[in-house]
Amino acid sequence: MAGYLARRFLQMFLVALVAAICAYGMLYLVPEPIDQLLAERQNAGQNRISEDDIRRVRERFELDIYLPFRFTRWLIGWPAGPLPGGLGADWQVGCAVPGQVRLRYPDGRVEVVEEGCEVPVTMADLEGRKVSRGIVFGDFGISQVMLRGRPVTDLIMTRLPYTLYLMGASILLSILIAVPIGVYSAVRQYSRFDYIMTTLAFIGASLPSFVFGIFAILLFSVLAKNAGLPYLPPGDAVGVRDYTVPLLGTVEAGSFLDRFLRFLMPCGVLTFINIAGWSRFVRGSMLEVLSLDYVRTARAKGVAERVVILKHALRNSLIPFVTLLAGILVALFSGALITETVFNWPGIGRLFIDALGRNDYNVVMALLIINVVLLLIGILITDILYTVVDPRIRLT
Repeated sequence: MAGYLARRFLQMFLVALVAAICAYGMLYLVPEPIDQLLAERQNAGQNRISEDDIRRVRERFELDIYLPFRFTRWLIGWPAGPLPGGLGADWQVGCAVPGQVRLRYPDGRVEVVEEGCEVPVTMADLEGRKVSRGIVFGDFGISQVMLRGRPVTDLIMTRLPYTLYLMGASILLSILIAVPIGVYSAVRQYSRFDYIMTTLAFIGASLPSFVFGIFAILLFSVLAKNAGLPYLPPGDAVGVRDYTVPLLGTVEAGSFLDRFLRFLMPCGVLTFINIAGWSRFVRGSMLEVLSLDYVRTARAKGVAERVVILKHALRNSLIPFVTLLAGILVALFSGALITETVFNWPGIGRLFIDALGRNDYNVVMALLIINVVLLLIGILITDILYTVVDPRIRLT
């Protein structure tokens, strides 16, 4: 076991490193924040931005450093200071002299209002910048946009509790409901219950989550409220003002009841989607096991049907289902991107969407690398669980 774990940890490190390199490289292929700044200024009626604005944006996002050095600074915190000979500089800026300004227009034209000069940006200019110790040492840097100047860890920790109890409750409910449904559908194959569950499972697995989210809001929030029935708030995790719900009376904003009512719809949508997929998976695995020789032999010996199902068939049928559990750690942390966005739930999934849309690279990369590490840990735990579910499996 010790040798197996040592090899797996080495493989996990190499996979995480390759994933970090690929994700970091692809992330910086998206349009630069300067292009976004140009678009914002143009939408605001300003048809030009100064070189000083461009310089500040490039410094904030460290776009004035070669990509390999940007990556190593993010990964291990090196280089934290200057490099000899200006190694690493990859752009030019105008002289910082009052009155000497270069203007860049959206069409790419550059106008020199007063003649200036061009000087190379060297790595010595990085001396005054705050550099993280690197994600290898648990430092994800600072937020560049969303919580500008504050550690990324602070931003993640403010959103993590919302994701943990939403995803934790939905996953727990899904497992407790999906496994019995899948087992009973397999045992009562082609029964009315099996047909109903199969139909619901196909619907849940076929439609995207935002469809269920929108339908839930229309049904339990809009239509129920218009009909004078008890309704659920359409979004957010905490209310900002009191409201009245029929049969429940006045619900105080921020109270436990307020939080619970807002929690029901996103949790219900996620639970239904998970049940749809997992119950079908358990049903198929259970049907395969029930047709094996040792199950027929147990029945022929007169073993009680309940014992055959729970002791002989269920345990082996859960071996493929254990594979699905590898993604639970990732789901607990990363949340549900689409569902959280539909219900305006302030979790990690919504944070990822917002950070990606606002070019907050440090936040995006922190979430990506954490998800990669959690997925690798989940796969390792799954491999170990195989030995618990099936004693015939040995890790060597």
